Amino acid sequence: MPGKDDLLIDVTDLALALTSDDPPTVLDVRWRLAGPPGRGDYLAGHLPGAVFVDLDTELCGPPGASGRHPLPGPAVLEEALRAAGVRSGRPVVVYDGGDGMAAARAWWTLRWAGHQQVRVLDGGFPAWSAAGLPVTAEQPAPEPGDITVQPGGLPTLDADGAAARASDGVLLDVRTGPRYRGETEPVDPVAGHIPGAVNLPAAEYVGPDGRLPAADVLRARFAEVGVRPGTPVGAYCGSGVTAAQAVLALHRAGHPDAALYVGSWSDWLTDPRRPVATGDTGAAERR
Repeated sequence: MPGKDDLLIDVTDLALALTSDDPPTVLDVRWRLAGPPGRGDYLAGHLPGAVFVDLDTELCGPPGASGRHPLPGPAVLEEALRAAGVRSGRPVVVYDGGDGMAAARAWWTLRWAGHQQVRVLDGGFPAWSAAGLPVTAEQPAPEPGDITVQPGGLPTLDADGAAARASDGVLLDVRTGPRYRGETEPVDPVAGHIPGAVNLPAAEYVGPDGRLPAADVLRARFAEVGVRPGTPVGAYCGSGVTAAQAVLALHRAGHPDAALYVGSWSDWLTDPRRPVATGDTGAAERR
């Protein structure tokens, strides 16, 4: 399948791939942190042949002790991906509503599950629509897939691992500065951050249209907060969605061993014995 690299594909290359004898499987994962679910957007219009997969109920497990967006059980994930037509050895393209977060979490989940050939549509559905490419409300009936979920394809961190990464490498907190500093917390019950984590808000490395900059630009930005070749790095956010986009960006910048703290802050807070830091304690690392 043609593409700009092995992480992203642009709308022109995807349109060409969809006309080939062996088109990729396309997954629509449009999602909102708050507001109506993405399925309504899908039903109103989507890429031809795309199958909707729900991030909250199919790509993640139920919220609880492991956070708001924990990993699903392997068998549950396998069933959902097979129902969407995902096949072993067949490329997959994922897209969302344009901010890139849900698509990145879908990319990460598929890669974690052992499926290597996964790309994110650069610019998502808005880029496809803006290019005047066809959109349909017809819902496909995909042939069931045969993917076998094999967990561990990408590294993860639990709470202890995140705390260790903050001391033995770089742990990126990609939430906004006020949430990191503990000034406000609109979602979780406690504000602040994991001690030793360095704040790098997503808006500082992702464009306003949800697109990732070039690899060299990302590499330089991550280096500013201490992420350099050979540095162990992990990322977290509120519940592991925005941080998955950080992992995608780190891959593009040449850090394929970047780990995701899947439970993120929503998991960290489930144990009141875990310490909470406030203020800009990561300032020294940013200089």
